[in-house]
Amino acid sequence: MAEGSAELELFRRRWREELAAGGKRRRREAAEGPAGLGREGSGCLALACGLLDGESPAPRSPPAARPCEEAAGDEADDLLGQLIRDLNEINEVPFFDVHLPYELALKIFQYLGKAELGKCAQVSRTWKVLAEDEVLWYRLCQQEGYLLDVSISDRPCWKLALKDCRARERALRTNWKNRSGAVSQLQYELGKILCDVHSCDGVVIAGYTSGEARLWDTRTWDYTAPILEPVHGPGDAGPQPHVSFVRINSSLAVAAYEDGNVWSLMIGCEPIHRYQHNQRIQALALGSKGATVATASGFEVKVESPDDRGFWQTTGTFEIQKLVNFLHLVPEVWDSPVAVAAAEDAVYLLKGEDPGKTLHSVYGQPVTCLDVSAHEAAFGVKGFGWILNEPNQVLLYNLETSQCLKKLGNSMGDFTCVNLQDSPPNMLVTGNKDRRVRVYDLRRSEALCSLYAHRLGVSAVQMDDWKIVSGGEDGLVCVWDQRMGTKLWEMHARHPVRYVWFNSHSLITANIPDEKTPRGASIMDDDLTAHRRHRGIIYAYEFSVDQLAVESVLPICRSSYDEVMGYNYNISLAVPYDHI
Repeated sequence: MAEGSAELELFRRRWREELAAGGKRRRREAAEGPAGLGREGSGCLALACGLLDGESPAPRSPPAARPCEEAAGDEADDLLGQLIRDLNEINEVPFFDVHLPYELALKIFQYLGKAELGKCAQVSRTWKVLAEDEVLWYRLCQQEGYLLDVSISDRPCWKLALKDCRARERALRTNWKNRSGAVSQLQYELGKILCDVHSCDGVVIAGYTSGEARLWDTRTWDYTAPILEPVHGPGDAGPQPHVSFVRINSSLAVAAYEDGNVWSLMIGCEPIHRYQHNQRIQALALGSKGATVATASGFEVKVESPDDRGFWQTTGTFEIQKLVNFLHLVPEVWDSPVAVAAAEDAVYLLKGEDPGKTLHSVYGQPVTCLDVSAHEAAFGVKGFGWILNEPNQVLLYNLETSQCLKKLGNSMGDFTCVNLQDSPPNMLVTGNKDRRVRVYDLRRSEALCSLYAHRLGVSAVQMDDWKIVSGGEDGLVCVWDQRMGTKLWEMHARHPVRYVWFNSHSLITANIPDEKTPRGASIMDDDLTAHRRHRGIIYAYEFSVDQLAVESVLPICRSSYDEVMGYNYNISLAVPYDHI
């Protein structure tokens, strides 16, 4: 504070010296002009210099001042006073840098949003420095869900980083609405007919009737899809069985035949574990994170996971008196895996060594769909009809208390799909055989919106905070604006849509045939492949701005041509091009 006062006094002294020198120069110039004007001007300047030096003026009658000279003097005084006030503000900012330390002031500013910080930056220089602190903008960026895996030291300016992220999000939303992006078809002709599809963060696994499972990484356009090699028993000679189910997470890929194999995505194409059942596997579940696999075969549900040394072991076996139709592992449960199984008209909660606990069971009301989140389970039940005042509904249960929280819907059609885990908080989206997609707010009982979507019924659905993607039995994939309740665009393929997944910049859909052994296929096709109309297809859409230039290249031009295929009409070049 003492240093600031000394600098201010030094500036005032220099200002007086320059002002006095200017007065002498003007007096000298005035003396060369008319005598009366020179004397009058010199008297006024001398009086001003005396006042600045602290001298009291001699008592004399003031000269008659002209209006223009009085205005010039007032303007000089105003400018000098404004300059002194600005200097005081730089050295003594009210409240913050006088009464509070910087860290405490920063703590207060953490409760402000982007607009408030922008207004505070216009108050003064000190507030501008405080309002543009990197800690504040780093927290705002994290709170809005951007760059979550980046530390504060990785970016030089977090305010600019947040601005870029928001601009990128607006561009992505525009591309989604206008369907501005690249579309790729993930096909494997040797696999014959597509059986099941699953994905995790852009990595897709597909199972085929040839008994093979194949991976695609849609995040890199030049990625070569590997084939996961199954391991069968010594008595499994002859044609390989069809792939029944496939699942994938960030570290594991799982496929189910009559038995099943587990592959590690970090090691290679050789399986790291093979699980066996005495009967055909009816349902398969893989944890969203970690390495936990649940399978249902006959009246038995088995949960397996590796120990600390990597040896797989059975952590739980549950006997259920009915055949399992749906099976899910509860996410974000690390100590002991928890599974939820739906078997005909009952839903079971399977925990550790405890016997299966019945969440819901009403005779004659079968469960038609199931999904779980970290704390809740949602499933559709088929009612007895309007005659007994029991319409089809979606029931929401709390997994900790095993209590029914909500009964949603009042529909004549069966609920065919429900998505709870991927929906925004307190939101739920469902598909129904009555051709409608419905969005529910779990804090209320009625539907927020109801969309007439697919004429043959809805088969897959997912939503986020502004859009809905639905797939139907008619082969249509529709993208909807949730708030406006309007269809943005649609795409069609031959077979029903059985899988839909999307994130902020990509969309993956799968049209899977219901008929795995089409009539007349052996006459039209050879032993290596199936006709295109029987296979099914996987579409990968990319809406990211920075990848549109690369992804817009045709797939035939992006191929590495490392597979030479010349059967049927699937003709590829025998001599590969050089990679560009």
